[in-house]
Amino acid sequence: MVTGASSGFGLETARRFAGKGYKVIVAARRKERLDELKQSLEQEFGEGKIHVLELDVTSEEQVDRIFRELPEEFSQVDILVNNAGLALGLEPAQEANLEDWHRMVDTNIKGLYLMTRKILPGMVERKSGHIINIGSIAGNYAYPGGNAYGATKAFVKQFTRNLRADLLGTQIRVTNIEPGLAETEFSLVRFGGDQEKAENVYKGTNPLTAEDVAEAVVWAADQPQHVNINSIELMPTSQAWAALAVDKVQG
Repeated sequence: MVTGASSGFGLETARRFAGKGYKVIVAARRKERLDELKQSLEQEFGEGKIHVLELDVTSEEQVDRIFRELPEEFSQVDILVNNAGLALGLEPAQEANLEDWHRMVDTNIKGLYLMTRKILPGMVERKSGHIINIGSIAGNYAYPGGNAYGATKAFVKQFTRNLRADLLGTQIRVTNIEPGLAETEFSLVRFGGDQEKAENVYKGTNPLTAEDVAEAVVWAADQPQHVNINSIELMPTSQAWAALAVDKVQG
């Protein structure tokens, strides 16, 4: 199961798993995009392997309902990729839109733990499964304007680690994938659909692609059962962390 599967990392991750012969549940809010993805994947890999779920991961009622309604052949989820997430705005904290903060917390934190909590009991009962969370280098390194978004991804990092502690002895694996600068719809969403602003983020760089991140996800899932990849932090070669900022008071 891949959440946020209608574009970017989620779409490419679903494509790669389908290409390896998995049955894939693709979940997202944009039903029309999911239908297009299903058609594309079934043309490429054969029918019967893709199940589409129109889902808002922030809604506990929807999460409960979709698991009750899953077809039998898709009901036992072996791998959950918690990819649904977003960044909104780049203003300093004192100017940030509080509604943007609420939405990031609801999607990046609440959505992730709702999905995880719903799927884990079945995995524990079967003593098999893999939770793969899509974090971010923003959870490791602070930057101006990253305020609430970075904090939500720090939650993803620590939640992943705590799951590992809780699940010791269950044979369930847990991984955090932490991408850096990657060219998807991420910046377009962050800047409210402003195409020029979004394009300027990547101008002059050679960023990661959705395919790069999907490759990391599938590689982690493909390791032997006795190997748990705790985390993968990946950046484009054109990106690195900066020196600490210092405010030099004059006079």
